Amino acid sequence: MISKKAKYALKALKVLAQSYEKGPLLISHIAESEKIPKKFLEAILLELRNHGILQSQKGKGGGYYLRVPPSEVTFAKIIRIVDGPIAPALCVSLHFYGKCDDCADEETCQLRTVLAKWRDANLSVLEKTTLEELI
Repeated sequence: MISKKAKYALKALKVLAQSYEKGPLLISHIAESEKIPKKFLEAILLELRNHGILQSQKGKGGGYYLRVPPSEVTFAKIIRIVDGPIAPALCVSLHFYGKCDDCADEETCQLRTVLAKWRDANLSVLEKTTLEELI
């Protein structure tokens, strides 16, 4: 399951994608429209801004807006930013690889083969699904 934080990020990004190239949106507007706690949303949007997905503008008429077109923002990218690895185990992660503490030999691990198939099945959907599909 994805975290509530990732779900809120995707919901907020849907609103921002709907307003792409129409100017910044206030956090309060996004929070109200998607029923997201404002303080939690602030932290999420800041994290997405720090990873280059969003841009912010201060002052009157300020707020957040998508830095890149909705068609270039995949679900996989957002989930990795917010939740970390998509893979079910670090030993099969493409971006966050780590050796399993309880595995004697990765090459002969039968579980690792199944976990890699699981990862690939999820990625086949998440890498191809963009924010554009939400609008």
